[in-house]
Amino acid sequence: MSSLVVSTWSFGERANVPAWDILKSGGPALEAVVAGVAVAEKDPEVKSVGYGGYPNAEGEVEVDAAIMDGRTLGYGSVVALRNTDVATAVARDVMEKTDHVMLAGAGALQFAQRQGYAEREMLTDRSRKAWEEWKAGRTDKPTDSHDTIGMVALDQSGDIAAACTTSGLAFKMKGRVGDSPLIGCGLYADNEVGAAAATGRGEEIARVCGSFLIVELMRQGRSPQEACEETVTRLLERVPSSRPHQMAFIALNRDGAFGASAARESFPYAVADGDGNRLLEGTYQLHSEDSA
Repeated sequence: MSSLVVSTWSFGERANVPAWDILKSGGPALEAVVAGVAVAEKDPEVKSVGYGGYPNAEGEVEVDAAIMDGRTLGYGSVVALRNTDVATAVARDVMEKTDHVMLAGAGALQFAQRQGYAEREMLTDRSRKAWEEWKAGRTDKPTDSHDTIGMVALDQSGDIAAACTTSGLAFKMKGRVGDSPLIGCGLYADNEVGAAAATGRGEEIARVCGSFLIVELMRQGRSPQEACEETVTRLLERVPSSRPHQMAFIALNRDGAFGASAARESFPYAVADGDGNRLLEGTYQLHSEDSA
């Protein structure tokens, strides 16, 4: 079976590199997505994920992450985790080493410490400066940043996995959690069908359980591209208040087909397979004449 990895946004192209190295050598999809998204989690230039991500309204970086194993439907997540850059690896440990599926806040940090993860200061000079500038002119609304990294992978054994990790909405309320670490919202994977992951305004994506919806549409016979487009359309139609925001999805199925779609232009996403690692442009459903 051919291997495949798909990830969100232009930085997904870099994230695909270690993921594809694992897949092409016959490694498991679960390993691939953890290694892949860690690239963004550790990159201080990515302002919406992990180290260097924009902080909450109190100036603290709180990260959320989740992982799902399509073979077992196993799932693990962490929310409002501080001082830890590889949140997805911690989420995998939640899945594999506890009887729980989600750990939050101080409890998530204590668990990460027990697993041997080193603490680090997650604010960089750039992210601290951005917070200080926001605070000086603060309003009641956080900045609408949305470049979460989601990744889905298919390995040579036919196993499928998904991961999603983020530092969340810039300058959000302390403790805010979006769709990224929520099963069926930010991600979903099922070996019988395929996988999907989301990026964008989490408060909106969660309203339709977008990733689960995509997988179920594929189960009913839609292609990954059709399922992504139908899910975006349903969200825009059922939740008109979502229309000012960006929401986007990627997906793959068990046969190695993939797709991506977003509410609005533009949505680059990255694909790595036997044809190489490249950036593609997802379709979008809102155009200038109907985006209001």
